[in-house]
Amino acid sequence: MNSCVFCKIVGGEIPKKFDYVDDEIVAFPDINPLRPIHILIIPKAHIEDFFHADKETIFAISSAIKKLIDKKKLMGKGYKVTVNGGGAQEVGHLHFHLIAPVGRATTE
Repeated sequence: MNSCVFCKIVGGEIPKKFDYVDDEIVAFPDINPLRPIHILIIPKAHIEDFFHADKETIFAISSAIKKLIDKKKLMGKGYKVTVNGGGAQEVGHLHFHLIAPVGRATTE
């Protein structure tokens, strides 16, 4: 899609430093991070949202997220993975958020 900002990033029209790249997926820092680490993980192909993604795409994204968790050494520090869909996302291109560190709840 010509007007999709994420497609423009994938196509190189908007320069971005990638934290992860493979044949199907790219990942890059969120422009408005909620935590010190806030990475968007997206398919290179334009897919509107989670509902429209096939299992191969979801597997590829999951694999990329696991690699990013390892690369950023997030195990034991707390992280959150989220996805919005059905019109709730700000950009109409499937994307997952990897956010860290995330504090742990206490029972005190």
